[in-house]
Amino acid sequence: MPAPPRTIPSSLALRDVRWLRSSYSTGANNCVETARPAAGPSAGLLAVRDSKVPDGPALLFSPDAWGRFMTAVH
Repeated sequence: MPAPPRTIPSSLALRDVRWLRSSYSTGANNCVETARPAAGPSAGLLAVRDSKVPDGPALLFSPDAWGRFMTAVH
């Protein structure tokens, strides 16, 4: 079984990254945002957070774990 995604205490630790939201999202903030940190301890991972709580926790996925997750939900 693959390791679960890692959680960081707060998205504030990722405040300098560019968060992206799907163009399919509604204006009501009912979506997730993703970012790819280029530096620091999260470099090379995919960060995912709730758009309604931008200062809340974020999940960090390795590229392989994210691919497996997306395969599972499709």
